[in-house]
Amino acid sequence: MRKILLVVFISLVSSGVFAQNHEFVKMPKFMIEDLKKSKSNIDEKAPAEILYRSIHYRVDPYNGQLIKKYAYRVKVYDKDKSEDWLNLEIPLRESTSGSRETLNSIKAYVYNLENDKIEETKVDKSSKFKSKENKYTTVNKFAFPNIRNGSVIEYQYEIISPFLYEIPVIYMELDTPSMYSEYVLDAPTNMSYHIDFTGSLKPKHQKVGEEFLYGADSKTYRFAYENVKAFKEEKYVKNSDNYRTKIRAELHSTFFNNGLKTYTSTWEDIRKSLWENEEFGLQYKREKLVKDLIPKSISEEKDELRKANSIFDFVKNSYTWNQTYGFYTENGIKELAKTKTGNTGDLNLMLINMLRAEKLKAFPILISTVKNGYVNLTFPNIGNFNYVIAAVEIDKNIYLFDATSKQSKEGILPGRVWNSNGLLLRDEKAEVISLNNIKTSYSTHTTKAKINPDGTVTGQYQDQDEGLLALNAKENFDENPDKYTKQYKESFSVDFSNISSRVLDTGEFRSTMNFASSNLMDDLGKRKIINPLLFLHQTSNDFDQQEERKYMIDFISPISKTKIVEIEIPEGYEVADLPKSKKIVTEDKEISYSYIVEKKDNKILTVAKFEIASADYPKEYYPAFKQIWKVISDSENQVMSLIKK
Repeated sequence: MRKILLVVFISLVSSGVFAQNHEFVKMPKFMIEDLKKSKSNIDEKAPAEILYRSIHYRVDPYNGQLIKKYAYRVKVYDKDKSEDWLNLEIPLRESTSGSRETLNSIKAYVYNLENDKIEETKVDKSSKFKSKENKYTTVNKFAFPNIRNGSVIEYQYEIISPFLYEIPVIYMELDTPSMYSEYVLDAPTNMSYHIDFTGSLKPKHQKVGEEFLYGADSKTYRFAYENVKAFKEEKYVKNSDNYRTKIRAELHSTFFNNGLKTYTSTWEDIRKSLWENEEFGLQYKREKLVKDLIPKSISEEKDELRKANSIFDFVKNSYTWNQTYGFYTENGIKELAKTKTGNTGDLNLMLINMLRAEKLKAFPILISTVKNGYVNLTFPNIGNFNYVIAAVEIDKNIYLFDATSKQSKEGILPGRVWNSNGLLLRDEKAEVISLNNIKTSYSTHTTKAKINPDGTVTGQYQDQDEGLLALNAKENFDENPDKYTKQYKESFSVDFSNISSRVLDTGEFRSTMNFASSNLMDDLGKRKIINPLLFLHQTSNDFDQQEERKYMIDFISPISKTKIVEIEIPEGYEVADLPKSKKIVTEDKEISYSYIVEKKDNKILTVAKFEIASADYPKEYYPAFKQIWKVISDSENQVMSLIKK
């Protein structure tokens, strides 16, 4: 399935100037009119609105530090629907070498209207607390006091950072509308940055050129946006951030002491850089260290694919992922062998080491997870990636593995992995490859029910998943068995009991349970009315978008979902009206649906099945999905009637 992604890429490294009469990096004076404002002019239903936002990055020409300044002024219209703005979170990074960011200053206020005057509440620094998110990130958190409907929140803070290479990505389209947002990057002229734009919005004001700033000749990149609507999400999109307008800068080259240094600019440059990195390439070449860890029975296996799968099973079952992403190792292969716990880099580089120790052609694939966003293929940089998986080449076929999930198999990887592209790092070259999930996920729902003389319906229900759906179900169950079990009781209007979930020997994840309900059948005169799919019928149309579809339609994997319901008719009754069966399929056979209802002796058998042949589709397929889901809704909401003989 061909993917369609609208991306605008602009590399601004020239010295041209596009100037307009606009003043950047100057927050307007706070006015009482901001407090009196009762609704947004951009979207009158918006619960909050950004009045002013400035993100200003500059490289200090004297000490080489990156200074990050943030200034926000936000109007709250509906406090209960503005949770994202009631607290301030400031993440600070640090590296394994000991380099770290520091919060240099912060000012934060809450303004309210009191007797037609401005009431100012300063955020007390005692409200701050720190949270260690992972080994490399600490988050400083502040709670805003005295927020009401109509309040204005204002804050400014500054971070001093030693990390000059990749400037953080900034989204110009947020879930909150914005009257004004600006992005500014200032750097000495002997430092050249690539500026990467994606998205559809164009700046209202922009200025790119050379100026004398902060006591040095500088290059400035300045972009401002006005009256930006809140980003509107669509269903079945892996990561909406892929489509938001955003700006990211990455250091391209420096010129100090008459010496030009070029940073990563091609995929091959990335491979060469990583190959000599102590936390990547040097870890991935430690076959001798892991050779003795491999069971003898695995080493004696002659079939290469069976051997690869056996090594994979050994690694995923012997070592545990600590839930931390990264393609660099966190503790290293030697430490992982002792502690049995590590990050993505630790586990999958360990796997590659063992595969190579057994003379298999194994290589790492760098990827960007779904939450991290698409890899920008026009802009090679290491910052694209945050994860690594393993690839094995056998008879010119590539097989994929990810040891972070104990439920995964060859080619059946966690959903976070399937994000369109990856960078395969062979020993001699780097190449961008397509990562399309072609293995179908199966979901089968089977119900055997009996209608009792008192009008209640009782029976057994079984939910069985295979492929990626089984992986997801098992991980959710392991994370919180009680919550997983509770979902059945919350999703259906029946009483479940004796719920039991387990992994079958063949890898499927199955849940079985008994059920009883007194509200599945209605009496209408002498007739009893019931839906032949009972509680499994489609209750909503997920493809009901009225506006034109803008983005790809993502399912993560091809899907086949089957619902089978067998109902035993009570003695003395017969079926008066049987729902009409229906079949529909697109011309290219990519999407299909069938609904078949049959009477067999004293039982009604209903089988409903839809199949989606690919993991994702261009937006042009939306009308087809809309049509078929309308058929699903119409078919599955049919009822049948029973009458006494």
